Amino acid sequence: MKYNPDKHHRRSIRLKEYDYSQPGWYFVTICTQNRVRLFGDIVNGRMVLNDSGKMVENIWNEIPQNYNNTKIDFYQIMPNHFHGIINIVGTDPRVCPEREQTYTGQSQGIALKLSLPDLVKRYKSLTTKRFRDWLKQNDLPFFGVKLWQRNYYEHIIRDEQDLNRIRQYIVDNLLKWQDDK
Repeated sequence: MKYNPDKHHRRSIRLKEYDYSQPGWYFVTICTQNRVRLFGDIVNGRMVLNDSGKMVENIWNEIPQNYNNTKIDFYQIMPNHFHGIINIVGTDPRVCPEREQTYTGQSQGIALKLSLPDLVKRYKSLTTKRFRDWLKQNDLPFFGVKLWQRNYYEHIIRDEQDLNRIRQYIVDNLLKWQDDK
């Protein structure tokens, strides 16, 4: 289909005027393209990850090592989507305010300070690349162009009660999987 600016409008679903690089707690949900079940199965109320599910989990766990203003909290990989809570804690104390940038290489000794959309974009990009590489290495056909659907759901966590409610939602999501259509 040819692009038509009158019909095709990319609108941001992010909160207008909100600085997603500021310290805070964020809940994200990322779904696979066409909700294809790629990450494993739920057996007896527990998620059993396959190789691609383990890869997605490993990359999520590496986020704080690669972006030193982040911490990960509770998360759950599901067969066709992912829920995670991430905490942006601020910049590294080594950063001089006048040298702080949105992105610079760590080799220069400047900490990476990325926004939530930047982090999600990098996460989706890296997992997609590793997934495609894994398919090629194992001589498997690639099912399509994308691993993830465009965009993602996010929620700015406002207080501890909100955080606990979302953690419970993640647990309940796993338990209610058999009801998911």
